[in-house]
Amino acid sequence: MDQIEEQTPNCDVPALWLEHKTALKNYILKRVRDEDLSNEILQEVLLKVYKFCLSKSGVKNVRSWLYQIAHNTMIDHFRRESKNAGLKTELELIEEDENLAFNEALEYIQPLLDFLPEEYATPLRMADLEGMKQADIAKKLGLSLTATKSRIQRARNLLKAEFITCCHFETDATGGLVAFSIKESCTPLQQISNKNKNSASF
Repeated sequence: MDQIEEQTPNCDVPALWLEHKTALKNYILKRVRDEDLSNEILQEVLLKVYKFCLSKSGVKNVRSWLYQIAHNTMIDHFRRESKNAGLKTELELIEEDENLAFNEALEYIQPLLDFLPEEYATPLRMADLEGMKQADIAKKLGLSLTATKSRIQRARNLLKAEFITCCHFETDATGGLVAFSIKESCTPLQQISNKNKNSASF
């Protein structure tokens, strides 16, 4: 404990907490539906934030990062208490609330697809966004099945490269995505991101 007290956090925990505490509390309370439990989980979140800020530099997307910590903390709590049959339903409900950072990243797939040449964007959109079978895509586009598969694979590689070029990804110790943000240099996605932030609410 003495060693922790002597360390200086790499991010301003009091300022972060002052800005986001109320919204995080509402986010947690909406899902666990218990005031005391919400406060307990909120304290766990604060402890995790403080420990992270002691050991690492600040994240680039604080809002996404904080909500993901809150989400994971709720999951952890109900898993610990899952022997109580009355809590199993709560765990299932919260687990249905998918990875927030991953969902945020998904919002930018369509815009990034628009960066690709149409010959690659179209079959990938049909396959991965519309769920069409590759044989049906080949028929609709007048391509061989081999050519269709090749274009879809090429498109996935191009899309991945666009994500790497335009986005920052922050992962936890297990490799799970905990935060996602747009690089300042990627103006088109920055504009979309600003619109999303203005309209987003939890």
